[in-house]
Amino acid sequence: MSEVHTPLQVELNFQAPFFGDDEAVNDSDSAAGPIEEETWQQWFEAWLSHLQIDQSPINAYELSLRLTDDAEIQELNASYRQKDQPTDVLAFAALEVDYPQPEEMLEEMPLYLGDVVISVETAQRQAEERGHSLEHELVWLSTHGLLHLLGWDHPDEASFQSMVKEQEALLQTVGLKIQYDDPHDE
Repeated sequence: MSEVHTPLQVELNFQAPFFGDDEAVNDSDSAAGPIEEETWQQWFEAWLSHLQIDQSPINAYELSLRLTDDAEIQELNASYRQKDQPTDVLAFAALEVDYPQPEEMLEEMPLYLGDVVISVETAQRQAEERGHSLEHELVWLSTHGLLHLLGWDHPDEASFQSMVKEQEALLQTVGLKIQYDDPHDE
């Protein structure tokens, strides 16, 4: 008997307060910045398909992406990482939190992966330093955050390079290419 394959589903909670939208973006008239919510949705679906994660019995996942400013991300960085400075991306992985879920919930609801928060101000500076567009930097940072949600980390150079290679592969799945040059090497 063959196994029935359920197509991957992703629920994306998209928020772009940096671009004038302080609520979740639910309609096409909202200010979403250089990348529309529908595009983000398609990209996250493609990325999760590429990564072939298999943690939800119904093959459905949920995550949040928030595009914000340096002030908000600095507050989050100080509160959760004890680093009182802005950063480019933070990932709050729900899979790292051990809480019981009834089996019925797992079979009916998307598996919540967590939240990715990106500072558009820092992303803009990094895009200028690296010689590519803000859109490309936002996509790069979102793939980095997604990998963190899925348990990837980079405590050493080898694991960092492995993560960079996976980010490059994720970008290729949506037709984008970024040659990552580590500014720390200069």
